[in-house]
Amino acid sequence: MKNLKLKSARAAVDLSQQQLADKIGVSRQTINAIEKGTYNPTIKLCIAICKTLGKKLDDLFWEDE
Repeated sequence: MKNLKLKSARAAVDLSQQQLADKIGVSRQTINAIEKGTYNPTIKLCIAICKTLGKKLDDLFWEDE
């Protein structure tokens, strides 16, 4: 399942996939794979992404019911 919440939050702070990746120390391909839903990030990576984007885990990584 695509992570459109992550893509939207990243765009809202005007960061490219590469810029976000650089800030958290992963490859651009990792960010792309998370957004496409083909990679399930570790909780540590989820937290790093949330801190960088100023979001909570619930905002980006949990599906709405």
